[in-house]
Amino acid sequence: MPTPSSRYLRTAFVAGLFVILCIGGYTYQHISELSKASEVVKDNYSLRSELELVISNLKDAEIGHRGFLLTHDSLFLTPYEESLQKISNNLEKLDTLIVPNSEQVDKLKDLNSDIQKRFENFSKSFARVNDSEVLTKDLLYLLHEGEIQMDTIRSDISEMLDLEQRLLVQNQEISQGKIGLTPLLFYGLLIVTLVILLLAYIKMTTDLKALKESNTELEIFEKLTKQSEIVSNTSTWVWYIEEDEFEFSDNLYRLLGEEPQSFEPTLINFYKFVHEEDLTNLGHRVNLMMKEGELPFTSFRVVHKDGTIKHLKAYSKLMDETDGEKKIFGVTVDATNEVENYRIIEQRNQELERTNKELSAFNYVASHDLQEPLRKIQTFMSRLEAKEKDRISESGQIYIQRMKSASARMRMLIEDLLQYSRTNTSEKEYLKTNMNLLLEHAKTELIDSIEEKRAKIICDDLPTMEVISFQIQQLFINIISNSLKYSKEDVPPIIEITHEEVLSRNVKQIQNSLYKYHHKITFKDNGIGFEQPYAEKIFLLFNRLHGKSEYSGTGIGLAICKKIVENHKGVIIAEGEPNKGATFIIYLPFLK
Repeated sequence: MPTPSSRYLRTAFVAGLFVILCIGGYTYQHISELSKASEVVKDNYSLRSELELVISNLKDAEIGHRGFLLTHDSLFLTPYEESLQKISNNLEKLDTLIVPNSEQVDKLKDLNSDIQKRFENFSKSFARVNDSEVLTKDLLYLLHEGEIQMDTIRSDISEMLDLEQRLLVQNQEISQGKIGLTPLLFYGLLIVTLVILLLAYIKMTTDLKALKESNTELEIFEKLTKQSEIVSNTSTWVWYIEEDEFEFSDNLYRLLGEEPQSFEPTLINFYKFVHEEDLTNLGHRVNLMMKEGELPFTSFRVVHKDGTIKHLKAYSKLMDETDGEKKIFGVTVDATNEVENYRIIEQRNQELERTNKELSAFNYVASHDLQEPLRKIQTFMSRLEAKEKDRISESGQIYIQRMKSASARMRMLIEDLLQYSRTNTSEKEYLKTNMNLLLEHAKTELIDSIEEKRAKIICDDLPTMEVISFQIQQLFINIISNSLKYSKEDVPPIIEITHEEVLSRNVKQIQNSLYKYHHKITFKDNGIGFEQPYAEKIFLLFNRLHGKSEYSGTGIGLAICKKIVENHKGVIIAEGEPNKGATFIIYLPFLK
């Protein structure tokens, strides 16, 4: 597609050429007119000469006529007859010289008629002449009439000369006017041409400067591209389809373990470096590229001369035919580190899988093998207390109570650990669930504690969401249980549960989320609260803000809550104030 600069230069060239053609055309026209004017002057001069010859020849005829009348010598008739022939020739030539002007043509007719009358007069006078007679009265009359006719002829010629002079002056005035305008017009056209050429020159100079700057930028870009290829272990290549020729970047040679441009860039030479096990597949892909104009991501190995094996990955696509030439542009990347990292990830995944199996085995042991002897200990402790209570000393009974308390705490810890492990390893199946039903199930699980504490739970209507049902129910149980546990003495707990939809960018903790909207579920109680600096610590595993003697628990409940929220790609935040209560805010993402 032509650029504005090239269009401008083309326009300037066409305009300049047009002006030059105009100058040439006008010059030709002006020269033609000058030539015509010269012809007019020449014809005018010839016409004046012929008219003067007519008078001269008439005079010669008169001399011959008078000589004959006086001498009766036929010798005087010779100049008369010659003059008659000359006058005839003069009239014919005058007829060709006169321009198509009706007035001049009419005058020529009058002149021709008067000359004929004059010669008729000559003929009549010749008829009256006798050798023995003197001039008669009739002859004298004819001579007198002849003089009058000569005056008439002179008058006719004078009028024709005057008219021709006027025509000559008019033509000269017209020519002078055109000649006067010609330099001005030529000068104006010349100025316009110079301005166009000057503008074109300025534009060409500007474009040349911009081209130099672009070339400098391209050189810098080329250097940066070469450096970036080296740093990123990438390379480029071009296949010119019509010429069936390849062009390799310097770094493609380096990826093959060779010096830049050390061999001719052809497929045959490139295939020499490809691993023999990958050669067939790569050749098949390249053949498809030549047919379809595109090479999808293709991985293969190359072998350096020193035996080093590198993993490469190539991709290519047919470029736009902006210059009318078909070519495929390709990129080849060193994927050795990627392959090695993938192998490391595979190994770690295998190790993680083994760890998960071991964790599953631990869960089984914790849920069966560890709890079984614990149950037996608790059973034997109960029997010992029931049957031997009277024979055990007071200090022994205290020991038994401590043993029972420790075993109960041990059982609770095992169950919480199992719950936390289940949160980590269970299958994550998201289903559309009515959150109000999960909340009711959680309240049913805690009905005894709710009634014992005389707690009041106030809840907004919760939406239907895609969640892992049993985890969200456990989340509700743990948060409500936490509020019941850390309530004030002799003050019935009040737990308020609210819901709203929020725009993610308006909330600091989730403003960088990939989701535009979030559900905000808030649990607020009137319990003992906590110091705000501890807001992050309460979600850590086995972390407790209060002693075992003050409040029961293992320090795992809120850690389970955080894990459940993270499983749902959400965020949980704790806010507290001593003796005023605690607030837990949960943000769960959704698409609106």
